[in-house]
Amino acid sequence: MQRNLDRDFARYVRKARGSLSYADFAKKVGVSHTTLHRIERGEHHITLSKLETILDRLRIKLKDIFPEEY
Repeated sequence: MQRNLDRDFARYVRKARGSLSYADFAKKVGVSHTTLHRIERGEHHITLSKLETILDRLRIKLKDIFPEEY
């Protein structure tokens, strides 16, 4: 079965944002609020570089988002 990594990442980001506004969380992870909104909807394919930045700013590892892949 093929997994939809965009959807899985979107779900994780929505959960991680919690009650923070798009603007506050976007600033925290280093993207625009528009990009964050598109990520959360699974409409934005992020680059590996941007993924690395988000992981670093959230202080998490890739396996925290995609545990089934590791």
